[in-house]
Amino acid sequence: MTNTPSDPSTTRPGRPPVVDPATWQAARDELLVREKAHTREGDALAAARRRLPMVEFDGTVEVVGPDGPVPFLDLFQGRDELVVYKHMWYDGAPHQGQCEGCTTTAWHLKDAVYLNARGVSYAVLTTGPWEEVAAFVEFMGYTEPWYSVRGVEGPAGGPMGFLTSYLRDGDRVFLTYSTTGRGNERVNPALGLLDMTPYGRGEAWEDNPDGWPEGRDACWSWRSDADGNPTWGPTSRPVPQWTRPGAGPVETLGRQGHHH
Repeated sequence: MTNTPSDPSTTRPGRPPVVDPATWQAARDELLVREKAHTREGDALAAARRRLPMVEFDGTVEVVGPDGPVPFLDLFQGRDELVVYKHMWYDGAPHQGQCEGCTTTAWHLKDAVYLNARGVSYAVLTTGPWEEVAAFVEFMGYTEPWYSVRGVEGPAGGPMGFLTSYLRDGDRVFLTYSTTGRGNERVNPALGLLDMTPYGRGEAWEDNPDGWPEGRDACWSWRSDADGNPTWGPTSRPVPQWTRPGAGPVETLGRQGHHH
């Protein structure tokens, strides 16, 4: 028997109801009103962000990159604006032991060509010793500039795990903005696309209809083993690492203490 849109059997547990196109469009239009309000509120927040005060700091403070120590000012590459991602680091850990959350951000920001076209430079900062950082950057295939800010206080260094923006006025440097918590999500298009799907991120905190698949721990899919099974155990790597040459099975994360 062929099911019709009015046949209740077309709606299975854990799936959206099946309706005719006109009913779907009406529901979509109703949601669009909320989506547009959300967009406008985002515009208003961006406007408020542009009105924040700023903090001046010493732009000659040195960070370490492939050419050795350089002043923080060099990260602007002659431009007036700079965005950095501050990548957490586990000292002495092998590649698979480095931060899975920071990998989601850095991996999605592998190319800053559109930022550069707008006159904004981009770099990644981390507290790891440069020798370890350089090997990791090469393994991951990152092409944007990375620097070690080991021992450097904020605003150039400081706590890791955030996106931060800076402004330059000649030789003067200013901190203008930094994310907190889930603020990094804006540069992760995978999360944005998942939020458009029926089952979302598959995480327990999400508000889902009755009968939906049970959600798992937050960020559960960010690591997997060599067979593609999601796990944060000792056989796991951050998922992009499985695309890298020479990335074989592992048996330990090799972490010694907490990241910083």
